[in-house]
Amino acid sequence: MATVQAVLRNKKNSHSKYPIAIRITKNRKSSFIYTGQYIDKKLWDKVKSRVKRSHPNSAHLNQLILTKLSEVNGKLLESEISKEYKSVRSIKSNIQSKNRHDFYSFAELYLANLKERKQFHRYSNEKTRVERFLEFTKNRELPFNNITVNLLRRFETHLLHKKGLAFRTVMNYMIPIRTIYNLAISESVADRDGYPFGRGKYQIKFPESEKVGLNVEEVQRLENAIGLTEAQQHALNIWLLSFYFAGIRITDVIQLRWDDFNDHRLHYRMSKNDKLVSLRIPEKAEVILDRYRNSSNDSKDLVFKELRNVDFKNVKQLRTRIKTTTRNFNRHLKSIAKRVGIDKNLSMHIARHTFGNISGDKIPIQMLQKLYRHSSITTTISYQANFMNDAEDDALDKVVNF
Repeated sequence: MATVQAVLRNKKNSHSKYPIAIRITKNRKSSFIYTGQYIDKKLWDKVKSRVKRSHPNSAHLNQLILTKLSEVNGKLLESEISKEYKSVRSIKSNIQSKNRHDFYSFAELYLANLKERKQFHRYSNEKTRVERFLEFTKNRELPFNNITVNLLRRFETHLLHKKGLAFRTVMNYMIPIRTIYNLAISESVADRDGYPFGRGKYQIKFPESEKVGLNVEEVQRLENAIGLTEAQQHALNIWLLSFYFAGIRITDVIQLRWDDFNDHRLHYRMSKNDKLVSLRIPEKAEVILDRYRNSSNDSKDLVFKELRNVDFKNVKQLRTRIKTTTRNFNRHLKSIAKRVGIDKNLSMHIARHTFGNISGDKIPIQMLQKLYRHSSITTTISYQANFMNDAEDDALDKVVNF
């Protein structure tokens, strides 16, 4: 009959703390299942095989130990009854396969949660990032205490120089690793003392990105563009509407219905943050909308055709169609930019940047916050800092123009 006991292993980590483990002994041979928790040796009660009360989280840790002991004992009873597992190694293997607590198992939980919330696009991206990390470590059973600052820096170097990824993309790879680690900490599986992220450790820092918007003269070139194909003109109409309505996102533009327009205003709910928006319809926007109106329009009809045959309850289908539509629009916009002599990377998203660039310091920052629907004015200030350069330009001129 095998025996089970909670022990503190005599193998300290980089913080000079020791791992709590469950020891399985059979026929004088032992194997260990680690809980993922580390403590100071002086806080372990060797006689009672538990954490001393002087530890700030003793109750929580001791409950975790009891739970692990119960799980292991249950598996031992199954093995004794079935006679299936002859050695401590086979018993340990069976327990860990049914109840793993490593990075991979929590990654599966994290990805499953994304899928459950119908965040399919994010799920696809995060799954690729997790798989590439595990491929790099060459171990699909990765204990959290093995995820060190050194490992993360080596992974960063691998992505930058072996895979040729941009630094911003590399940071996006690090975010799900950190999120999964935090999830394990919240479940008392990973040790907070071994946390490899944060100040003085591995920091996830994104480089500043340049936001480029069109100027007034470039927008006028688009407004006056001639000789476009029907598909190009449609893409341009969508872009201009986005700009006229303070940079409304493409996701929201193509989901607009005719009953969103009443009393000469546009009323809609932003898909990104669920905030309600109400804007007066500019005359230029009204001209474009009139091109899509006809006598057969029902108030519940979509204004634009792209999503008319999509089941809005099928979130995956909806997101896929929006992604495809955006890609097609951007392809047409690039052709239009070339035709009218705009050398900037014209895309649907640049409509929002264009509004920011042209508004500059013409509108009070509080009003811009309302138009953008930013929760914090700090976000608006940070966003507009990309476009408000007059003060810096004047200051530079004052110094060098002597």
